[in-house]
Amino acid sequence: MFSSFFPSPKFFFPATILWTALSMALWYGFARDLGPQLSLGGLVGFSYPAVSADGAAIAVETARNIWLYQYMIAAGAIFVGSVGWLIPHRWFRWSVGVSAVVIFFIWFQVQLDVMINNWFGTFYNMVQQALGKPGAVTQEQFFGQLATFAGIALVYITTAVLTAFVTSHYVFRWRTAMNDYYVANWHRLRHIEGASQRIQEDTQRFASTLEQLGASLIDALMTLLAFLPILWVLSAHVKELPLIGAVPQALVFVAIFWAAVGTAALALAGIRLPGLEFRNQRVEAAYRKELVLGEDDANRAQPPTLQGLFRNVRANYFRLYLNYLYFNVVRYGYLQAGVLVPYIALAPSIVAGGMTLGVMQQVIRAFGRVEGSFQYLVKSWTTIVSLISIYKRLRAFEALMADEPLAAIEAEVMVGQP
Repeated sequence: MFSSFFPSPKFFFPATILWTALSMALWYGFARDLGPQLSLGGLVGFSYPAVSADGAAIAVETARNIWLYQYMIAAGAIFVGSVGWLIPHRWFRWSVGVSAVVIFFIWFQVQLDVMINNWFGTFYNMVQQALGKPGAVTQEQFFGQLATFAGIALVYITTAVLTAFVTSHYVFRWRTAMNDYYVANWHRLRHIEGASQRIQEDTQRFASTLEQLGASLIDALMTLLAFLPILWVLSAHVKELPLIGAVPQALVFVAIFWAAVGTAALALAGIRLPGLEFRNQRVEAAYRKELVLGEDDANRAQPPTLQGLFRNVRANYFRLYLNYLYFNVVRYGYLQAGVLVPYIALAPSIVAGGMTLGVMQQVIRAFGRVEGSFQYLVKSWTTIVSLISIYKRLRAFEALMADEPLAAIEAEVMVGQP
């Protein structure tokens, strides 16, 4: 599943994590201060201001962001080049090179999201000013803010579309790598139940599902890195929490606590789903196989056999529906309750008039981003369940090729199966 696409996975993935940690340590250690000497931003109009002036702080922040992008590109290029030289692989350009490009795109989108969050604060403060004092804000200023948002949104949309396009090709290349690997070993794999489906369908589902989960995880981590400091600063506006009282960095505390509660609740509610999803694939495969065999052999796919196999399909789906019933009660109840959490946390500060409308919007939006990052498992649980099921099916291939015993579930005989 991994070695067919990635070069030496046992070395590559730990090396990726280590290089990322090292790059971050170097950035926060001293590299971010090297922008005035090394940044190429001046070539496109984003050089560091030589003297202090009005707006210099904003200009420095913009120039530092441009320098960060250059630093990330350089660090990624060094890593990609080193991997290509040390552990060459047929799919290296896609598995390593394009992975680095997708990660950069995700980070860039997170930075755009931070810009939008800052825009919300400015815009709603302006709205509050305009509503409180007629004529305090001109139409030119109002539409100017809308134009600023439109410019950020246009860049965001363009980046999102490019990311989706590149990711689609990335997933198909991963599927191709797995397909070639398993087809080359078809003589050893063909006897396992549903072998054709596992190669034709499960490889595509595994690549697309894992890419989706991986991209979501990276996005969650990067969003957390970007918005947690913002929420930490904004927590200064929240002096106390309802029923609890004063809590240092209250909003961060609430986000972590609420995400932990949801993760534990959904993990408990969905504990049986991976096994049921796996059995669902088995009963569907057995039913489909008998129908296919009946197309060429009149003695196969007889009504009693098909009825028995379909009873397996129905019974497993009904068990799935029952388990998803209480799982979804917990899931949707938790997510809907979460909408009110930031307002409840802000209630004492809002009632006391401790913040402006713009600050409140920034706080709620930043809280949502941080909470959403902590809720990665909550929001991805159904996808993770599906991935576990697919992984178990493809893992049987790996076991056969390594002459290892199959999992006990693979030996179960379907009722009605000849």
